[in-house]
Amino acid sequence: MKLSPMKCKRIGISSVAKLRNVEVESERSVEEVVGSGGDLTPQKRKSRSDSSSPMKCKSARRNLSACSSTPANVRFGLDNKEQMRIVKEALHLSTVPSTVACRDVEHKRVLEFCKSCIEQEKAGSLYVCGCPGTGKSLSMEKVKQLLVNWAGEGGFQEPDVLELNCTSLTKTSDIFAKILGKYQPQKKANGTTSLQLLQKLYSQKPQSDGTKMMLIITDELDYLITKDRAVLHDLFMLTTYPFSRCILLGVANAIDLADRFVPKLQSLNCKPMVITFRAYSKDQILKILQERLMALPYTVFQPHALELCARKVAAASGDMRKALYISRLVKAQAFKSILLNIIYLTSGTSYRSIKSKILEYIAYP
Repeated sequence: MKLSPMKCKRIGISSVAKLRNVEVESERSVEEVVGSGGDLTPQKRKSRSDSSSPMKCKSARRNLSACSSTPANVRFGLDNKEQMRIVKEALHLSTVPSTVACRDVEHKRVLEFCKSCIEQEKAGSLYVCGCPGTGKSLSMEKVKQLLVNWAGEGGFQEPDVLELNCTSLTKTSDIFAKILGKYQPQKKANGTTSLQLLQKLYSQKPQSDGTKMMLIITDELDYLITKDRAVLHDLFMLTTYPFSRCILLGVANAIDLADRFVPKLQSLNCKPMVITFRAYSKDQILKILQERLMALPYTVFQPHALELCARKVAAASGDMRKALYISRLVKAQAFKSILLNIIYLTSGTSYRSIKSKILEYIAYP
């Protein structure tokens, strides 16, 4: 059915009016979503008198961040692309915090163990276990940095560092070739395995006294488990040779792995020190989320929303990675709800008239 020019003009005017209303409704949706801490349920709009009055902390539950004071001229909006990018970056797993929160005891024990080995010039092994997302890998990274700095400041030789992720190995026995390559990069085994060359190297007194200690961090140690567990046993046995200079830190997700292979290592006189990273509690998850968002000049989540996320994750697994993922997902879903509102409010208009508006929002998240 063809429309008269007058009707087309009227539709065009009404489309423009609707698009203008979209921006107002989008801002309202943003305020509702952020004000509810990511809850997508529509809420009643607050009166101006309520919004202008200072927020009162009525209960301890709402007083989690001590009523953090956000600059009045800086407001968070889901339609602000730069703010969305900064928030997602702050909550991303690849963003490494400056300090390891809620892991002070475990972090200190690992660092003191490594310092003791360097001071005594004695090899040693340590096994770090815990459920996924409990800060093991992050703690090892911080220990490595602090140990190198401490050795340089204390007049000790800075240790060589070898970081290995066992999932990247083609064969489990390739780990010995990686360690040997750190000592002898050009050395090729002719009829002799890398393990045998390492055993020979650690059995003989080094020609020079300046041989550095080597810090070996093996992540995902679970992948080295074979039927006879020979590779795992041989790896920890390297620290028992008379002239061994390696500090072995094995990291694994399996908590019961220590119970399965430690007795055998004890019989071989190479029992490692064991440190367990427990699952994060609700308060610890809440503290980590708050510290990640603290540097932002605007409030992204209301305190009770963060508390709800922390409580649910702690009850399920205590995996900090899931808490960060949920926080990012809430903002993504809130954004999508705004996009759906735009499409709904502009229904009845042509696609061209709203294409630019949709593309403006669909770039995020």
